[in-house]
Amino acid sequence: MSLSTHVLDASLGRPATGVAVRLEHGGEVLAEGVTGADGRIGGWATIDTGAHRLVFATGEYFAAQGIVTFYPEVTVDFTVADPAEHHHVPLLLSPFAYSTYRGS
Repeated sequence: MSLSTHVLDASLGRPATGVAVRLEHGGEVLAEGVTGADGRIGGWATIDTGAHRLVFATGEYFAAQGIVTFYPEVTVDFTVADPAEHHHVPLLLSPFAYSTYRGS
């Protein structure tokens, strides 16, 4: 299975560069990364089915821009049923709201 994420800053209308993200499974940190200029992190691989978690350091991202945010961290839990499939988990972000979905 491969996993990617994409963070878009809806308040600025552009990719969110420099967001620290970690991938967890079963309480263990599997990978960590920081979004690039395109707001993306790709190429993470996990081998197990079951519950996974992405943790986005949104407070640090907004603080670096001098913006107050209501959400210091966004956690997205998702389940992998078929480890052969690619999973893409985007995050649409603003200082006072966020949304996510399963992408392709």
